[in-house]
Amino acid sequence: MSTIQSRIVRYGELKPCKTAFIDAHTPGSDQKENFTIIGGGVSESPDQHVHITDKIGFNIGAAGQPPKCRNSLHSHTTAEVFFVAKGRWRFFWGLHGTAGEFVAEEGDIFNIPTGIFRGFENIGTDYGMIMSMLGGDDAGGGVTWAPHVIEDAQAHGLMLGDNGVLYDSKKGEELPHNVRPMPLLTEEELKAYPEVPVDAVIGTYVARYWDLMALGANKPAKVIGENGIIKDKPGFEVDFLTRGSAVTEAVVVDKPVVLMPMRGYWTIRINDVEVTLSNGDTALVLPGESYSAQPSMTGEASLYRITTTDDPAGATWIGA
Repeated sequence: MSTIQSRIVRYGELKPCKTAFIDAHTPGSDQKENFTIIGGGVSESPDQHVHITDKIGFNIGAAGQPPKCRNSLHSHTTAEVFFVAKGRWRFFWGLHGTAGEFVAEEGDIFNIPTGIFRGFENIGTDYGMIMSMLGGDDAGGGVTWAPHVIEDAQAHGLMLGDNGVLYDSKKGEELPHNVRPMPLLTEEELKAYPEVPVDAVIGTYVARYWDLMALGANKPAKVIGENGIIKDKPGFEVDFLTRGSAVTEAVVVDKPVVLMPMRGYWTIRINDVEVTLSNGDTALVLPGESYSAQPSMTGEASLYRITTTDDPAGATWIGA
């Protein structure tokens, strides 16, 4: 069993993978960095470092990108939730990224509906970071790329095998004899990926930071869940805590809990281990352990708390 200390990952200790996905050589996407914090993630590269290997029913990761760098259009079969840790980001969706878009500021959270192509780019002035929550221990088995993304990547030396592994012709790599290129989605298959209008996304799958600060002023704000601001059952629930809704008394958990500060410095105590965490840091609490979480100094303070549920990972839940 992993130690408590090994389940605390600090922002400054995150180890990036620059070859995680098929667009790693494609101009405009070749400077992005992928981080896998908890669980296996969806990286297509054997170079990906996994910080915490515990399987807790969902994955925690991050994407770091310099200004004007974008993540190419892809789709997931389980939840892909992002909150902006640093910078300003534009999210866009649809086969060619033209069905809709919105700009997310620091602290905003977006539960991207399954089964649509989505991408994102850093439109800020500095290196930016978005933290991710992916449904399922295997994060839905990976990603499905828009056909033009695979074609662009191949033109720049990266091939994706039907085994989900990347091969780099610039390094002299070739597809193994028993591996074929990942087939492109056909026109018929693409019909299953809807072009969702922006008004069906913004009001349903997005929660803004300052609204959460108000809603979480006296008790934790339920962000994602059956009765959340964003109604979904992706295999985990997301709450938002502020100074006024901090966990001041130790609580024993029966399901895995992940704590991710957004603003301020937080004193996190897990059993008898006490640490101070801030923006970009992550802590995992396992069943049977106790934890408390409260701001350690004055000023703005906020934290995302993610808890495993018994719901299976899968397509976005549409309430009854």
